[in-house]
Amino acid sequence: MSDKKDTQFYQEVLDICLTAGRLMIEGGSEMYRVEDTMLRIARNAGIEDPRVFATPTCVFMSLDGGDLSQMKQIRDRNINLELVDRVNNLSRKFAAKKINLQELRQQIIQVANAPSFPMWMQVVGAAVLSATLMVLFMDDYDWIDFPGAALVGAVGFWAYCEFKKYTKVRFLSELVAAMVMGLLAIGLNYLDHEMIIDHILIGALMTLVPGLALTNALRDLFMGDLLSGIVRMFEAALSALALGGGVGLVLKFVGA
Repeated sequence: MSDKKDTQFYQEVLDICLTAGRLMIEGGSEMYRVEDTMLRIARNAGIEDPRVFATPTCVFMSLDGGDLSQMKQIRDRNINLELVDRVNNLSRKFAAKKINLQELRQQIIQVANAPSFPMWMQVVGAAVLSATLMVLFMDDYDWIDFPGAALVGAVGFWAYCEFKKYTKVRFLSELVAAMVMGLLAIGLNYLDHEMIIDHILIGALMTLVPGLALTNALRDLFMGDLLSGIVRMFEAALSALALGGGVGLVLKFVGA
């Protein structure tokens, strides 16, 4: 009876830790942070010698000296630092004894099922980001490019999110979104020749440029997570290639 109870307890801890790790990876967290959070949850639950190995596509954990092991696959990875922060806060509350194991499990499930930011808010954020980053990166620009960059960035980001619903290949969604941005920038230039295509696209593409992914890849490499760092760096390179390829195809065949 005692062994059965211990197995159930270990299984509960495994489920909580693996769900927390999956959420953090889906939110774009670094691998060392994922592993540290999972280990802290297990140790604060009274587990001795927990073992964790996390990659961008899968997370493994074993308890009871390796006798009980389990894994979870990660199929969708985005940049959602609020999700990472929520899971971190729950692990800190558990470590401070503010919540027990059952409450931790319930709140992690709530975080996993919580709705993300509404689409209109994400599109508005993309518009603001596109316009402001165009100002940041361009020394010489006309204020007429400001609303152009906001419009192209917002529509391109919306196209990326919508097309992503119909394909599991993220790079294809980025390619299509970049083509949409290129077509819109050329259209705006056709309507008003004072709008500069390069300025508009530089700001608009920043909404999809994998800057944080590349930063996390370098951090993983520096922390010794070579597999995760290389995978993420390759993934960021493919995203950059898809964005550049989409714009390049439009500019090549439609013309500036």
